[in-house]
Amino acid sequence: MLKKPFDKTNLPSRHVTVGPERAPHRSYYYAMGMSEEDIAQPLVGVATCWNEAAPCNIALNRQAQSVKLGVKQANGTPREFTTITVTDGIAMGHEGMRSSLASREAIADTVELTMRGHCYDALVGLAGCDKSLPGMMMAMIRLNTPSVFIYGGSILPGKVPAGAPVPEEFATRDLTVQDMFEAVGKHQNGMLSDEALEVLERVACPSAGACGGQFTANTMACVSEAIGLALMNSSGAPAPYESRDQYSVASGQAVMTLLEKNIRARDIVTRKSLENAARVVACTGGSTNAGLHLPAMAHEAGIDFDLGDVCDIFKDTPYFVDLKPGGQYVAKDLYEAGGVPVVMKELRRAGLLHEDCMTASGDTMGEALDKITGEADGRVIYPVDKPLTKTGGVVGLKGNLAPDGAIVKVAGMTAEEQVFTGPARVYENEEEAFASVKARGYKEGEVLVIRNEGPSGGPGMREMLATTAALSGQGMGKKVALITDGRFSGATRGFCVGHVGPEAAHGGPIGLLKDGDMITINAVSGELSVNLSDEELAERRANWAGPRETIYSTGALYKFAKLVGGAREGAVTHPGGKAEKHIYMDL
Repeated sequence: MLKKPFDKTNLPSRHVTVGPERAPHRSYYYAMGMSEEDIAQPLVGVATCWNEAAPCNIALNRQAQSVKLGVKQANGTPREFTTITVTDGIAMGHEGMRSSLASREAIADTVELTMRGHCYDALVGLAGCDKSLPGMMMAMIRLNTPSVFIYGGSILPGKVPAGAPVPEEFATRDLTVQDMFEAVGKHQNGMLSDEALEVLERVACPSAGACGGQFTANTMACVSEAIGLALMNSSGAPAPYESRDQYSVASGQAVMTLLEKNIRARDIVTRKSLENAARVVACTGGSTNAGLHLPAMAHEAGIDFDLGDVCDIFKDTPYFVDLKPGGQYVAKDLYEAGGVPVVMKELRRAGLLHEDCMTASGDTMGEALDKITGEADGRVIYPVDKPLTKTGGVVGLKGNLAPDGAIVKVAGMTAEEQVFTGPARVYENEEEAFASVKARGYKEGEVLVIRNEGPSGGPGMREMLATTAALSGQGMGKKVALITDGRFSGATRGFCVGHVGPEAAHGGPIGLLKDGDMITINAVSGELSVNLSDEELAERRANWAGPRETIYSTGALYKFAKLVGGAREGAVTHPGGKAEKHIYMDL
């Protein structure tokens, strides 16, 4: 590709590279081996969430080098930097999970600060684990730079070696980390030996990459393509595949095209593209966490798109992609069946996709899909007119127990299984609930209530996978229901309702419940209610002692608890795009 001068008159990097007064700044660049030509070109931030915390992020460093190659080939100067990640699989089931949702804000904030501090002109962001994907995309939207997102890729499925002393249910299927959490429940219940558990933990996660089912990481990876910030099919290939490097090079080249055409993140992320993303979450049976992250991304752009709007789209979108945890297949299988582009082609065939949205390729969504030749295979991706169910795999709920709404994943559940009425058994936090489940301190037919786990009251809105997986491991996943003002992992299965709002700490009805209150969950009609009159709820609220005091009186979690809003708007911590008085790119 021939090099040509790039007019930096209106680019942020002019503040650090152009004119005699920037000689001190340029001396720093020369100190790093940059040439005069490198300094004169646009500076492109290449942000990764690389760390050694978990396999989700371990391959990002290598992929970033390919992104940098693509930027250079397209006459840009890449500047690599890293930010944090909190990996949910490691943080799950203990105090560490409080850091997870707060890390999404920290990722967005640190990427923003790095870009602002060094006046980078465009951004390619690489992320691998749950909160790092929306965090990185939120930074792109907040800054409104030309931006391309690329996923680090999923993990390969685990396999039990022949002859291993493991029950057939594990030995005959592809394994994910979900199986490990459920194996713990079986082990606690005496249904799995120490030896079998040790075999499973050594083979369940056999490579680099994020959790293999349609859990939060893969859900948000699908969102990155559907919303247009990632190149078509770039999210599909597992992390170890060499083809990921080709997508990384192409992403580096693509961001330079966007910069040249002045196509920015908010030209791509619009109300219509958010609706496209919600459709893809619904039809793939994606994580309920998308109901938190899509509103947060919309908030960065100043777009009104809350949990209710997301759930309205979920309600009338067919579920036709058979992925774990509700279905049979993993991310590798989706990729081999044609990936997200084939899924979107099916949505387009049903008239459920906005084709005029811009994408990171510089093409509209319709133009990009016209280039895709794959078709639904009828095994992983069903034809849209022959879906697994006629409504989405994720459903919104509302009622006197959740005036601000709640969310539940129903992928793989029958209509009969989506209705549950039972007495409440109330727990004040996740630890209390997990200890009770472990000791079988609950009864079949009950609705387990875990409160004080919301964004502010937790703090941190922890996921409850350890508890739900233990229930599934005990064979009770369909015999009890569970509601919380916290969250559920994308790997959760069973009748588990999260994001109940307002949260207990904000005086929500979930904080007023008592053992024995009759609760009704109806995912068919969209109801979450308690059999109490308005007068009884008002009396309990009048006698409410106020939010539970936590031990987090300093530091990052203290700041998060003070700033964070409700789950309905995405649990965000600043006023968002509607309140901004400038655009970074235009300063």
